[in-house]
Amino acid sequence: MTVLIFALVALSVLALLVLVHRWLWIRLVRDTTRPGGTGRRVGTGLAFALPALAVAALVAGRAGAPFWLQQTVSWPGFMYLAVLLYLTLAMLIAEPVRAVVLRRGPGRPAPQSPDAPEPGPVPAAGQAGATATEARAPAPAPAAPQVDDGISRRRFVARTIGGAAAAAAVGTVGYGTYGVLRGPSVKRVTVPLAKLPRAAHGFRIAVVSDIHLGPVLGRAHTQRIVDTVNRTQPDLIAIVGDLVDGNVHDLGPAAEPLRGLRAAHGSYFVTGNHEYFSGAQQWIDHVRELGLTPLENARRELPLFDLAGVNDIQGETEGHSPDFQAALGDRNRSRAAVLLAHQPVVIHDAVRYGVDLQLSGHTHGGQLWPGNYLAELANPTVAGLERYGDTQLYVSRGAGAWGPPVRVGAPSDITVVELASYRA
Repeated sequence: MTVLIFALVALSVLALLVLVHRWLWIRLVRDTTRPGGTGRRVGTGLAFALPALAVAALVAGRAGAPFWLQQTVSWPGFMYLAVLLYLTLAMLIAEPVRAVVLRRGPGRPAPQSPDAPEPGPVPAAGQAGATATEARAPAPAPAAPQVDDGISRRRFVARTIGGAAAAAAVGTVGYGTYGVLRGPSVKRVTVPLAKLPRAAHGFRIAVVSDIHLGPVLGRAHTQRIVDTVNRTQPDLIAIVGDLVDGNVHDLGPAAEPLRGLRAAHGSYFVTGNHEYFSGAQQWIDHVRELGLTPLENARRELPLFDLAGVNDIQGETEGHSPDFQAALGDRNRSRAAVLLAHQPVVIHDAVRYGVDLQLSGHTHGGQLWPGNYLAELANPTVAGLERYGDTQLYVSRGAGAWGPPVRVGAPSDITVVELASYRA
């Protein structure tokens, strides 16, 4: 039954994409080019090639393609998906504008007043019997001129609107790409905890999520993140899942800069759903070699509070489900507890086990507007700090990007969470 539902959803999405591409081809290729011309042939070719690259980018990793091939198809394929989103939105907005311009534009005869006399025939020059009135009859209005050397007015409008929409889409994606490639900004949040002792007041946790090392974001991206984290001089570093999109063999060099993370109380790691797509155990072993401490349904009793971590929900596929009882069941509840959990949706388990603060990622803040509205349907909190009973949940927008290296309306961040004691 589950397979059938998935197949129906997949077919529905595929049908929608085919219809969108057909409509965009009509508006951006057929309406803007001459039949049989070079522009028509090139545009039609791109209408098939670009979606094929996008599909290749999405499936290459899962299909076990060589890493060089993944890198080759990922940049153009994923970038096309981002451009497609904003090009479709721009053309939807432009559609009523196009209809109005074509309906009201020049070339239609001006309406005549019902009382206006109909023009009489204009006699030929020198025709006998022509009256003075007939001689002065106005000549017919000249036809509307063609635009740009014979380009039809309809085609001119299509080119103008299509060009403006394409420029808006490419500009939006370009700016969003620049935001990812320049690296995440630092966000600072103060979180008061009732059980936190006075000695822990001002304790700083650098929260890093959703780095997504892969065929697009590599070693330079990791180095930017490490440098940014170290500049904040945190007391503890928490990497809360989705570190990678690939295996250790391909991405080990890209993860190497993580060895340079520095914090007085250490660096900790919990799995995200993407680790299980890649083989979570190999990454758990590898990050340990890099100096990070994996928390696999486990807890560390730090001098001033408890730090716990649970596996991601996706771990159920490998028999490594999140286990709150193992991580938190036997702890002293008079101590403050901070939980690292990739997905915000487990907040209700955290409340039940008396967690004071849960640190999560996963949502990317929506990553590409209006994706934030979809993220709200699946997550209790998309970004920022919210309270659930006696438990507070902080969700980072993440330091990287999945798929297209583009963020619009949800800039990447590394958050420094400063714990505050009521007793200070």
